[in-house]
Amino acid sequence: MKTIKLSFLAVLASFLFSSCGYNSMVTKDEAIASSWAQVENQYQRRADLIPNLVNTVKGYAAHEKETLEGVIKARSEAMSVKIDASNITPENIAAFQKAQSGLTGALSKLMLLREAYPDLKANQNFLDLQTQLEGTENRITKARGDFNEMTQDYNAYIRRFPKNLIASMFGFEKKGYFKAEAGSEKAPEVQF
Repeated sequence: MKTIKLSFLAVLASFLFSSCGYNSMVTKDEAIASSWAQVENQYQRRADLIPNLVNTVKGYAAHEKETLEGVIKARSEAMSVKIDASNITPENIAAFQKAQSGLTGALSKLMLLREAYPDLKANQNFLDLQTQLEGTENRITKARGDFNEMTQDYNAYIRRFPKNLIASMFGFEKKGYFKAEAGSEKAPEVQF
């Protein structure tokens, strides 16, 4: 009789947890983790392309040492900021984004060198790497957008009543978003 009661309570508890949205919260939390992994994957792809780009430019612009060293340093700093699915907070995302922005700025300076070196501008390796970087930047934008959509879905889900009660009981917390950087609303000025 006692085992029947325990079995009944176990079935009842599992029904209550599944109907209260706990399983959906776990699924949505895992979707954010997966989406974040794709964001990191695209940033890693960019970081992996940089040494090839730097080496290609080195052959043409040996005296542009400061620019090349700046790219290498920015890459190292960007690679040192790590976030995993358990600590996706607005503060951690801001730190990650700041490090990646430093790399973006350094890459922009490197790409401007092509105007100063006509041979570099025509070099097939450089053009291929530039195309790959442009594609990677598009993939990063897409991955970040997908991550924000997953985060919005999760955050809204855990904040709705009565799910918010279950979420707080089991430690499901609001996740952070990628946000536009200050000044990004202004178009960059290009000068030749």
